[in-house]
Amino acid sequence: MEDPVDNKPPSFWQMLHSVMAAAFGVQSGKNRTRDFTHGKPSHFVLLGVVFTAVFALTLFAIVKLVLHFAGV
Repeated sequence: MEDPVDNKPPSFWQMLHSVMAAAFGVQSGKNRTRDFTHGKPSHFVLLGVVFTAVFALTLFAIVKLVLHFAGV
């Protein structure tokens, strides 16, 4: 993995990984340091809102599908 003291901002995939890890409470200290040092808060907030919406809609769809097959 890359060194957190790198002066490059995190890539989209690194930010997505960080948002997902933070959502489940398993963010590593190395990645957290990289994010707070080189990341823009607005990018993480926007990605977090989008991730939360997609996660909630996915759960909603799964519940609707299960209820449909259960005949409710």
